[in-house]
Amino acid sequence: MSSVRETIVIDRNIAHVWAAVRAYEALHVKLAPGLVTNTELVPGSNPPVRRVTFADGLVLDEMIVTVDDSMKRLVWSIQSDTVRHHNGALELNTLTPNRTEVIWTADVLPDALAEPFASIMKQGLAVMRSTLESK
Repeated sequence: MSSVRETIVIDRNIAHVWAAVRAYEALHVKLAPGLVTNTELVPGSNPPVRRVTFADGLVLDEMIVTVDDSMKRLVWSIQSDTVRHHNGALELNTLTPNRTEVIWTADVLPDALAEPFASIMKQGLAVMRSTLESK
């Protein structure tokens, strides 16, 4: 299994960043506008499943596994025929009162998906930083 890890620093306090990350049903508004065009919760799903539509038309269902307010950690798992296994996590750390480190990890199978995932993760983090620093 391949593991991908990307990190970025956002010039905002951790409470501001966590509020946006925690609003997992509003990914297309709060974190990744433009990269993600729509996010909706799948009715009746328990645990929650968000359906994410990307700008290129790709639609993925992501089961929300953990929302941990004390650790500032969100974990999800993609449910897809082409992704045999996926576990994604966003974790936040305070660097200074107004700087937050964002760590995004993904464990993925098949291994051939590691490089495409890394590319999307880098792009996603750049959009997150731009979005959160502008608000």
